[in-house]
Amino acid sequence: MEPVKVGLLGLGTVGGGTVNVLQRNAEEISRRAGRGIIVSHASARDINKPRICKTDGIQLTENPLDVVTDPEISIVVELIGGDTLARELVLKAIANGKHVVTANKALIAKHGNEIFSAAQKQGVMVAFEAAVAGGIPIIKAIREGLAGNQIEWLAGIINGTGNFILTEMRDKQRDFDSVLAEAQRLGYAEADPTFDVEGIDAAHKLTILASIAFGIPLQFEKVYTEGISKITGEDVDYASELGFTIKHLGLSRRTDKGVELRVHPTLIPKRRLIANVDGVMNAVLVKGDAVGPTLYYGAGAGAEPTASAVVGDIVDVVRVLTSDPENRVPHLAFQPESLSDLPILPIDEVETAYYLRISASDETGVLANITTILADNGISIDSMLQKEHASDKATIIIITHTTIEKNMNEAIAKINALEAVNNDVVRIRLEHLDAD
Repeated sequence: MEPVKVGLLGLGTVGGGTVNVLQRNAEEISRRAGRGIIVSHASARDINKPRICKTDGIQLTENPLDVVTDPEISIVVELIGGDTLARELVLKAIANGKHVVTANKALIAKHGNEIFSAAQKQGVMVAFEAAVAGGIPIIKAIREGLAGNQIEWLAGIINGTGNFILTEMRDKQRDFDSVLAEAQRLGYAEADPTFDVEGIDAAHKLTILASIAFGIPLQFEKVYTEGISKITGEDVDYASELGFTIKHLGLSRRTDKGVELRVHPTLIPKRRLIANVDGVMNAVLVKGDAVGPTLYYGAGAGAEPTASAVVGDIVDVVRVLTSDPENRVPHLAFQPESLSDLPILPIDEVETAYYLRISASDETGVLANITTILADNGISIDSMLQKEHASDKATIIIITHTTIEKNMNEAIAKINALEAVNNDVVRIRLEHLDAD
């Protein structure tokens, strides 16, 4: 049987890694797929640039349309990033009857509904395992491995840059700005780190995971997103003293009112496995009603870890090239006509616990006023820590039980208005992530 010809859009880090994995493991991949797979064409901005892979036998071009329109190519692999040109090329490839594999989380999160609809009409597949958590096969795990479960919630450390920064702040007592500068020197963070440190990258990935978990359309614009740039070493230390670790978490939970979609700094008990995922590594914790909590851990980026997911998708596509499109695994796990219209909860309606840090004058009645405000807003205290300072100032740390966010917002506004409170209350959400 003739080998399947693949065309790459982008021959950078992940593209080069994909070529290397396909070439190095060609025999093993062929045994798994049932036929050979070769990269016959690839586009790049500069075809003369040095590569991390051998390009012998690959027809190179600087025009990506040469790849998506070539009649010999069965699978187009999109690795150029962004959501403008990539969208045009992917839709063009689908219109030409080609299957698509992509590592582009922004493309899927923002335009996946349109792309999957086009693919369904053309009877082709769009595979996107590499779009979330690099080499961790989390999409396949939720979509196929946990297909017998009703997913209750999922929580993920799905951005390595943010995780590296918070790990360094905790372990080496460094401030955010100095660790960010190091992350940029090491190549973990871009010159403009906004997508990573403000949670946009994680929000793209959470959008995809939530759609697969709960059978809802992709709704990136409804994700509540909060970054880590305001996290201080002080908060990291206090959290640790109370038995918690701060992680930049993407969390989605099904409730009676709808689906939570949120990315923000989160206190997690140190005893949880996911709290001990450090450096640039990623992990996703998924709770199913039948299986209970399951944890998926691994490299969230890098040439070959991401290429591992890309090649896995290529193999899946090759396996079903001749199958009836109606019998393939649905793009978002559920049949397109069975997607749910569950609403996405606004952040004001979310229920969670909280860490509060309050800087106040060390005088009689201040703590009583604060606890009264919390009680009046239906917020109960789980634990409390008070640090007195020589300058007649005190830092009060409060861990609350679960409450509705809008109640907490009202309480914080009243606490901030107290004359004895010196600075705005620092609020970080807290999740226990247990099996209950």
